[in-house]
Amino acid sequence: MLEPYFADDTVQLYLGDCRDVLPLLDIAPVACVADPPYGETANEWDTWPNGWVDAVSTVLPQSASLWCFGSARMFLDQRDDFRSWKFAQEALWVKRNGTGPTSRDRLVKLHEWAYHWYRGRWSDLHHEWERERVDANKGTVRKLARAAEHQRDGRQNAWTDDGTRQPRSVTYLIEAPSVRFQKRHPDEKPLAVVEALVRECTPEGGLVLDPFAGSGSTLLAARLLGRRAVGIELNEEYAERAAERLATADLFSEATS
Repeated sequence: MLEPYFADDTVQLYLGDCRDVLPLLDIAPVACVADPPYGETANEWDTWPNGWVDAVSTVLPQSASLWCFGSARMFLDQRDDFRSWKFAQEALWVKRNGTGPTSRDRLVKLHEWAYHWYRGRWSDLHHEWERERVDANKGTVRKLARAAEHQRDGRQNAWTDDGTRQPRSVTYLIEAPSVRFQKRHPDEKPLAVVEALVRECTPEGGLVLDPFAGSGSTLLAARLLGRRAVGIELNEEYAERAAERLATADLFSEATS
């Protein structure tokens, strides 16, 4: 049994390549939230790890969710790696500051995608978006439904307004505070962005897998949400930073930053 690089009551962090580490672990995650290298820059760490989706698939149950950050280019280039998964939905993280080349012939990149893949029966999966609060509350609303020709005329439909709405794909992961000043990882995602995905696919007390743990954002998000997490990080420098963050994190300040 492989010894974790860091562990407490809710999270475990392992050092190594997820393709090598996962076969050595006795774990039963219900979902995966991954932020793999996109393979779009000249950085040494930014190389697409072929086969990681298959490695993750072997430890997930028959019905499972896989949330993956990436760009449109990345998903087009690597689409065959997701061949055994079905596409479900996407969320858009809108950044406060743009990234990418400062050339005059390309748009400044202000966003990244998070694609939701799944396998098995959709109804067997956990789904939990934190709903958006709105000013209006209409109480119980009854209205005529638009019936198709084969349906009976005047079919009634009713719903109760509780002052909240299902979040929208573009606005939900928006305006998260920048974390670049922390300098823990060159591609660290804000905690608020990761929390949304962990909440959506993992029930309370459930185990979520992050095969590219980086600075430990997914592990910390799971802890804050009452979930458990297993992370794997290839680079020992980043693993050390993640372990330090998990060991010393002020949960209140992390949750509200």
